[in-house]
Amino acid sequence: MAHPLGTRPAVRRTPLDADERARGEANFAPYVAEQLLAHGRFRVSADTEEMVELFQAVARRVGEMLQRPVVSYANGRYLVIAFAQQSSHLTGEDTPPTLE
Repeated sequence: MAHPLGTRPAVRRTPLDADERARGEANFAPYVAEQLLAHGRFRVSADTEEMVELFQAVARRVGEMLQRPVVSYANGRYLVIAFAQQSSHLTGEDTPPTLE
């Protein structure tokens, strides 16, 4: 069916079921871990709350896999997963880190 110029039907997304979500976490985690080790961060388009939640769960799993603190942050369009900065109270150093 042709649509008038400049109009497009709204995209309707089907939510992931529990099995799809679990498989997504399990399958994305090794790839994200590989990208973190190679590049220090991983960025993915995550424009829905469901995708943000999925990749935040992937970030937690990657942190457990690599035994390193991992953070994720989203801006409504992308989600970035990266290694967390370790502060002195986590590393046991006496001097606090400086912001430069």
